[in-house]
Amino acid sequence: MSERIEAGVSYIGLSVVRPQTARLLAGRGVYTDDVKLPRMTHVAFVRSPHAHARIARIETDAARALAGVVAVVTGPELARVCSGWVGTLAHFAGMKSATQHALALDRATWQGEPVAAVVAESRAIAEDGAARVAVAWEPLPAVTDPETALDPGTPVIHPELGDNLAFALELNAGNVEEAFKNADAVVAETFTMGRHTGVTLEPRVILADFDPSERRLTVHHSFQAPNMMQDILARHLGLEEQNVRVICKDVGGSFGIKVHVYPDEMATCALAVLLGRPVKFLADRHESFLSDIHARDHRVRAEVAVRRDGTILGMKLDDLTGIGPYSVYPRTSAVEGNQTVRLTPGCYRFRDYAARLRVVLQNKTPMCQYRAVGHPIAFAVMEGMVDHVARALELDPVEVRRRNFITGDMYPYTAPTGYFFERLSHEECLDKLLEMSEYRKLGAERDALRRRGVYRGLGLCAFIELTTPGPAFYGVGGARISSQDGVTLRLEPSGTVTCLTGVTEQGQGTDAMLAQVVATAVGVRLEDVRVLTGDTLVSPYGGGTWASRGAGIGGEAALQSGKALKQNVLRVAAAVLGGEPEDLDVRLGRVVDALTGEVKLDLAELGRVAYFRPDTLPKDFQSELTVTRHYVPRHQGFAFTNGVQLSHVEVDVETGGVRLLGHWAVEDCGRIINPRLVDEQIRGAIVQGLGAALLEHCVYDGAGQLLTASLMDYLVPMAAEMPDIVVGHVETPTAYAEGGFKGAGEAGTAGAPGAVLNAVNDALAPLGARVSAQPITPGVVLRALGRL
Repeated sequence: MSERIEAGVSYIGLSVVRPQTARLLAGRGVYTDDVKLPRMTHVAFVRSPHAHARIARIETDAARALAGVVAVVTGPELARVCSGWVGTLAHFAGMKSATQHALALDRATWQGEPVAAVVAESRAIAEDGAARVAVAWEPLPAVTDPETALDPGTPVIHPELGDNLAFALELNAGNVEEAFKNADAVVAETFTMGRHTGVTLEPRVILADFDPSERRLTVHHSFQAPNMMQDILARHLGLEEQNVRVICKDVGGSFGIKVHVYPDEMATCALAVLLGRPVKFLADRHESFLSDIHARDHRVRAEVAVRRDGTILGMKLDDLTGIGPYSVYPRTSAVEGNQTVRLTPGCYRFRDYAARLRVVLQNKTPMCQYRAVGHPIAFAVMEGMVDHVARALELDPVEVRRRNFITGDMYPYTAPTGYFFERLSHEECLDKLLEMSEYRKLGAERDALRRRGVYRGLGLCAFIELTTPGPAFYGVGGARISSQDGVTLRLEPSGTVTCLTGVTEQGQGTDAMLAQVVATAVGVRLEDVRVLTGDTLVSPYGGGTWASRGAGIGGEAALQSGKALKQNVLRVAAAVLGGEPEDLDVRLGRVVDALTGEVKLDLAELGRVAYFRPDTLPKDFQSELTVTRHYVPRHQGFAFTNGVQLSHVEVDVETGGVRLLGHWAVEDCGRIINPRLVDEQIRGAIVQGLGAALLEHCVYDGAGQLLTASLMDYLVPMAAEMPDIVVGHVETPTAYAEGGFKGAGEAGTAGAPGAVLNAVNDALAPLGARVSAQPITPGVVLRALGRL
């Protein structure tokens, strides 16, 4: 029998005592003089020193005896509070991963996995307590090489899964074998991309506060998607969703690494529930290298079939990637490989394409999405192959690209991998880049210097970037990650506007961008808009910030909300003035005559009347000065942006060192809201891509020990090493949204590694050498030259 709810249910007139009221009546509220609020505690984690080991026993007595230690908790104890999770998505057919827990139960599967937690009155005491926890380990064989992860003789990390294959995918479009059969030449190369990580300015940090009397959990989190985390915490801690509040204020950098579920952060929240006290965790820099997600560990074999004139007929691709012992929850660790094989054909119009992807488990730090997921790999491979074709056939790399671009008259266009391109602008971007950089002049200078033994090179990289993902990205696979976002606008009595949104701020300028859209749509001064982001208690439900969705989704929601608030303001103004809304407008915070611009009413006066003297308005008129509008993308899959980058380098053939001389980028992110913010987003992303191309590498030994676990060994790009970065734009607004906005946060990272790779190979070409491994360290260059 189906459930029925009778009409007319009312709570009015009932003596309902809610938990908060009961708490106050019991003398536990803030209004009593003798209340003692729980003191904040800090947690430190005991982490595995082994890549793979069984936990024989954990001795905690010495830690518990330390003054200031509040609790010492192991995996089985915490599992009673926090349930485990599995990082798979239904639309990745056949994907599998083992259940992961906040603290390992009986076995550690990577160096750095947390196995016990020490909660104390200070971080220092917690760390001292963690040092006193004695773990008896039984080391197990570690799986570290993706190439052998699937061999019959390799240990299976999770026996219940049957093997170490987490996900496999094959794509077949057109007739690849026929394309290769008809080719004048076949060019092949194997590329290796080094594993690296985010190194955010602000490390991961979380503070969880649980109120047992109301079973309410409040979490302050350096994170990107507060509503996603609210849902996950509620489900895995057994709480009501409305009793979980997640607050993500200004975050000191994230780059995608702060949009995943981490066991130590789940443990922190579970400990707060277990102890009924606030618990704080901060991942120090050493912990970050072992526990923050890694990315980009790929080995890609590519073959391209071409005609003598450089026309690409078809392509074969084989991508092998190792992701650590678990697929990361809830977005999974298959997305990077999936996007790599689907993005690789990029902006080129060949239709015959075959790709194989294998995602394998290994005993290293888990890998997952990081800025420009899959893009730098895809375009380093594709653009590396384009330059390889040009060199093999003695053709101009610029002309090979022109010959193979999807041309303007071919849009809208569906790629052989299924991606839908509304309109890309590679032809225009390339023309502008060549002019902006004085490409031909740089080429002539390069050729002249080669005769003097100075080896400089120029490298192009054309790219696309997927932004503003729609519902088919995660929701279709069962992940409770919102593809829509909302903006609430409230006209204050002072005439200013408050903007509430679930789109979060990680330093990319979300607040400024939204304020500009709101100020423009409503008709107020920019300084009169206050933006509040990332609080699940007050913000409209949304997906947060990832995949360059802030402007494309949050900006469109702000535009629609601003238009609605403006119409409501005009209705109030018409009621006050005795006219028609259509005859009025709002400009710079004042209601004016739409035709003449004559000021009729300040918004502060309108607010005063609407809020404090509604009795002076016409009978039955109701002011509505708070509005909410949501927006979900209407496009097919993604709003793709695009561009072209150029890198200019000099290679010291004696030392193998690569010096960056200049970098240019022309990017098309649709309608630009704030040119300075977009330029700096692109520059920052390029710097991150340059770091990946030349410096950053998480290096492991054969036993699964991380050898680059500090900034003494893990190199990041510094200002002194970076070249001037010149940015230009082409604007192709999307027609699927009124604002025409797309995303811009990852394009720089997408194209920079490929541009540097091609530039280095151009510099080495006279010496008959080429590189295909990143980062391009001096050792990589010297080995290519046969000098190491």
